[in-house]
Amino acid sequence: MTEILMPKATAVWLVENTSLTFEQIADFCGLHPLEVRGIADGDVARDIRGADPIVNGQLTREELEKAQNDTAYRMKAVVSRHAELLKPAKAPPKYTPVSRRQDRPDAIMWFVRNHPEVPDAQIGKLLGTTKATIESVRNRTHWNSANIKPVDPVTLGLVGQLQLDEVVRKAADKKAKEDAKNGILQPVVTETEEPVVIFEEDEPNRFGAGEPTAESVFGSRD
Repeated sequence: MTEILMPKATAVWLVENTSLTFEQIADFCGLHPLEVRGIADGDVARDIRGADPIVNGQLTREELEKAQNDTAYRMKAVVSRHAELLKPAKAPPKYTPVSRRQDRPDAIMWFVRNHPEVPDAQIGKLLGTTKATIESVRNRTHWNSANIKPVDPVTLGLVGQLQLDEVVRKAADKKAKEDAKNGILQPVVTETEEPVVIFEEDEPNRFGAGEPTAESVFGSRD
């Protein structure tokens, strides 16, 4: 089945103007047979005006006649140039310039050292690399292991800061949920007590309580 424009409007027209079965119309329009039955009963698409697929160039009269003469026949839509233009464009694969591809192992090592909670699949998607390359960097079996050093991928220009922060945050949240589910307690950060500073005026008198006297300083004559 080829996606057609205005499937419900087309189904309305086919229900009103042909002897096709609900299954044939549903297959052609990409709808459920019960939805087509609802159109015929007036419960669905009540306010939608029918659209003639022959006039719209999405169906030939020969195809329609074949389907009306054979209930098992499924009509084939004419590929619409407009339908192709309206299809959402797929995002192009991530491309890393050749000049920066040598930096990816450094970025991988940065993830391995600083954020081991980020899964390999996410690292590969973010940096445009493969799981095999990630494993070789982690296990120090990469051909250039001697020269690989952990470098922030943002510094290398491989990813934006906001995108990196989002990936790290999601990975941390997922790990925290898994740890809580498995009964692993998170480390508790305790506040350290501030040191007590004793000023001279607060220090106890070395010579006893009260103000010092001549006797306490120079001693008694006896």
